[in-house]
Amino acid sequence: MEYHFPNLCKPITIGRVTFRNRIFSAPMGGTDITNDGCIGPKSTAFYELRAKGGAGAVTISECMVHPQTDGSHAYHLDTAILNSLASFTYTADAIRRHGAIPSVELSHSGMYAGTYMTDKSRQHGLAQWGPSACTRPDGVEVGELTPEMIDDIVAAYGRTAGLAKRAGFEMIMVHGGHGWLINQFLSPYFNHRTDEYGGSLENRCRFARRVLQAVREAVGPGFPIEFRMSGSELFEGGYTLEDGVAIAQELEDCIDLLHVSAGTYQRGFGDTHPSMFKEHGCNVYLAAEIKKHVKIPVATIGGLNDPQQLEEIIASGKADVVYMARALLADPFLPNKVMANKEEDIVRCLRCFTCMAERAATSTRRCTVNPLIGREMEGDVVYPAPVKKKVLVAGGGPGGLYAAYTAARRGHHVILCEKESQVGGILKSEQALPFKYEMYQLAGTYAKLARDAGVEFRLNTEVTAEYVEREAPDALIIAVGSSPLVPPIPGLKGDNVVVVNNYYLEKDKVTDDVVVFGGGLAGCECAIHLGQEGKRVHLVEMRDELAPDANVRHRPLLLKEIDKYVTVHTGCKGLEVRPDGILCEDKEGKQILVPGTSVICALGQRSRTDVVEALRGTAPFVRVIGDASRVSTITNAVYWGYHAALDI
Repeated sequence: MEYHFPNLCKPITIGRVTFRNRIFSAPMGGTDITNDGCIGPKSTAFYELRAKGGAGAVTISECMVHPQTDGSHAYHLDTAILNSLASFTYTADAIRRHGAIPSVELSHSGMYAGTYMTDKSRQHGLAQWGPSACTRPDGVEVGELTPEMIDDIVAAYGRTAGLAKRAGFEMIMVHGGHGWLINQFLSPYFNHRTDEYGGSLENRCRFARRVLQAVREAVGPGFPIEFRMSGSELFEGGYTLEDGVAIAQELEDCIDLLHVSAGTYQRGFGDTHPSMFKEHGCNVYLAAEIKKHVKIPVATIGGLNDPQQLEEIIASGKADVVYMARALLADPFLPNKVMANKEEDIVRCLRCFTCMAERAATSTRRCTVNPLIGREMEGDVVYPAPVKKKVLVAGGGPGGLYAAYTAARRGHHVILCEKESQVGGILKSEQALPFKYEMYQLAGTYAKLARDAGVEFRLNTEVTAEYVEREAPDALIIAVGSSPLVPPIPGLKGDNVVVVNNYYLEKDKVTDDVVVFGGGLAGCECAIHLGQEGKRVHLVEMRDELAPDANVRHRPLLLKEIDKYVTVHTGCKGLEVRPDGILCEDKEGKQILVPGTSVICALGQRSRTDVVEALRGTAPFVRVIGDASRVSTITNAVYWGYHAALDI
């Protein structure tokens, strides 16, 4: 078979293990960790899906090696814990049965123990140890590890690695990046020791070297050992790329695969996990430079989801392996699709951080574009319905498209009606924002999948009660979405006003001096885009804070971009839109004019309840999904559409 991406599909041998392709699944934390640190069945199914999807390797995340000095609630592999070894064995087997190589990430949080806990207040009750004594920015005291403690931790890495091999894992990843303990020793910012573990680069590498040697002794020759490091810490006072090269050279003889990431979790989350505001592959340069100076294979990671880009990375010699995390949540079958030359069927990651935000907020997993995530135990196969039915879907937004796709996969006769000439719903507006273009593309991908599954599309077709009566479907899914909220404020319907949903159609109307009216997520993202285009942007918001509807991971990064490009006016009530700006009233009751010759109205959305009420009761089975039910997120629209189709 001739592959579209031959370098990406080419096997690679690391140590004595051969991997089927160059697409590896990066560590992603589990969600049903037991109280004593075992892998729960949901997490096993979560990792297994990456293997079933075709990844060359699948890495289990965050196995903490030394609970005596690391109180983080994550996996522990210890024969003293009932079912610990068994849970790891079952998970390794679940990965290996699909042809992927199971790997486990060994880690120690050091001074940031407890970071992953949903209840952050519990961090203050944990033991906090690092290379040097200090006080964390959140006020938590950190103790300095003694030489005896260091010896114990080193031994624990070896002991845990040996158990992982016994459980059936075929590679060990030692986590030496992202601000965790090994990174803390490597970093001049964190490490102020004056003994053999501090000072010179050789000394700062000593702890990492001892850990890697202990792991080698435990797993034996030929067993792949991967070292994950930050190519650069990317903050003032941390180590640079030049230092990263030197660290890699110092440790190279202990490593079979060097995994180059970036930044530190606590000081640069948006570097370690590149947001939609950054270019895809923004961290690849770190791996590419380090690869020039070492003889072992090098892996790269960071915002990667495009097979064409991945192929170029391998073909040009920037890296030997590409890792993905979020992209394999959005589409676990991405590697299989690449291997089958079906890249057009890939559902792209939006880098919206729903997955990580949900884990932080509720200790569960969700993915905006893939409703299977977090529910892997239900299985990835959509089984045929016992009785074939006629299903009518009203509305071609993300929820309607996914509902139609799912219903067709179940064998139903599905008709999707969209009143406009193009499907996508609210996603169409995202095409004007380069950093959200993948969100616009999502509609096209869903539509292709739906058509391939047999869905009949009827564009320029509005669904009314009469239309439903004529078609006589067995089931009706109402996905008619929402409409922009335009309150009766004087001047808000003037010629200088563009509703944010229509910006992609009317962007030429927008002048170089703009006021964005409304500081929710849509308004903030539009304001950032306008600022990036070089326009002078003011943003007016009645509330005291911006983007409360943004998730907890996306919002801080969004606000950083706002600070770069936008002048913000919070606590201001818009009274009147004028040709030269918006007349507002501040919290003291003073009237001010926020200047701008163009206004973007971004005051929210309103469910199309009139349409919904007109369609209720028109079919034996009726389900209302997405914004038509409640103005919410794309995530909810997709999930509700998926489950509605499963219920028919």
